[in-house]
Amino acid sequence: MSPHVVSVDQLAEVSAEFQRDGKRLVATNGCFDLLHLGHVRYLQAARALGDALAVGVNGDASVRALKGEGRPLNREEARAEVLAALRCVDYVAVFPEVRATEFLKRVRPAIYVKGGDYKPETLNEEEREALAEMNAEIRILPLEPNYSTTALIEQKSCV
Repeated sequence: MSPHVVSVDQLAEVSAEFQRDGKRLVATNGCFDLLHLGHVRYLQAARALGDALAVGVNGDASVRALKGEGRPLNREEARAEVLAALRCVDYVAVFPEVRATEFLKRVRPAIYVKGGDYKPETLNEEEREALAEMNAEIRILPLEPNYSTTALIEQKSCV
C-alpha cells in the first residue's frame, strides 16, 4: 500500500498540522471506481487550489449503496492506491459512510472541491452545514465533458 494512503484519523492530524502552519488543505471525495481523464484533470485542478490535496474515497459498501449491485468494479484498496499514485494527490483516505459528512468533520479542510455536476446549494445539506461550521471554502470545478464512469461502463468502450 502506498504511504500516501492514510486513515481518516491520520489525515485529520495532517490537516491540524496544516492549519497550525497556515497551509491550506484541499479535500474532495468520491467513488473513483474507474479512473479516467476527467478525474485526472479534476484532481489536478483541485490540487492547484492549495498546498496539498486529500481525496476521500467511498468504501466498497457505500459505493454499492450509491451505484447499485455490480459496483464498485475495483475494491477500495485498489482505488485508493491508484489515486495515491497520481502526482497531484497527496493523501487518500477511505471512509465507510455513503455521505462525506463525517470525513469532512474529522479532516476539516480549508477548501472543499466538487465537480461541476454539483452546485453549492445541491451539496448534501449535512455536508454543507459541516463545511459552514468549519468555515471551509466550497469550490465547484467544471466537469470535463464526455467523461463519466457510468457512461464508460454502459458503452463498454473508451471515449
